[in-house]
Amino acid sequence: MITLDHLTRSLHLPEFDPIAAQLRMSPPGRGMRPADGSARQAGVLVLIYAEADGLHVILTRRTEHLGKHSGQISFPGGRRDPHDASLTATALRETCEELGICDEPVQVIGALTPLYIPPSNYEVFPTVATLPARPLMTPNPEEVAEVFSLPLDHLLDARIKMQEDWDFHGVRVPIPFYAVQGHKVWGATAVMLSELEQRLRAVLPPEMQPLR
Repeated sequence: MITLDHLTRSLHLPEFDPIAAQLRMSPPGRGMRPADGSARQAGVLVLIYAEADGLHVILTRRTEHLGKHSGQISFPGGRRDPHDASLTATALRETCEELGICDEPVQVIGALTPLYIPPSNYEVFPTVATLPARPLMTPNPEEVAEVFSLPLDHLLDARIKMQEDWDFHGVRVPIPFYAVQGHKVWGATAVMLSELEQRLRAVLPPEMQPLR
């Protein structure tokens, strides 16, 4: 079982290639961030809580009227506000607004690598935080259609990693995704989960790692 110690160590590796980890679940041709710094900034919270069967990470399904990424699976988060002290503050504020997780004892333990999302021209900064138990959540119906969780141990199960050819403007594109509770977790969320998966693999003993 993946422990909090495994998770914490995975986020502070002295040598790790995050780009190689991200590419494992990236759609082909993913764009790099603009050289002119014109990308907008956003913060998301990779919020992980403990249950009897191990650690779980919270995922949300966006409502169908939220622009380019409507209906997709995501982490709670959003655009940086001018008054936010940091991108971590953005992630925590947005999680409060989206899920009602405002007064819980959230502990920030690290971060994943910032990720540029070309369709919306956002650079996303993922903060990783933990809770000792599943929080009470009151999703904002304007932004969140559904909340569910993924056990971290399942990230190591090759059977949940799949690929399909999808049609984008008449072009067939191979899209990798994680199959989670009937959902296809793809795009930026899958890329961030892929980095987390590979970081965990770097600290877990071989006997805890199923075939990839």
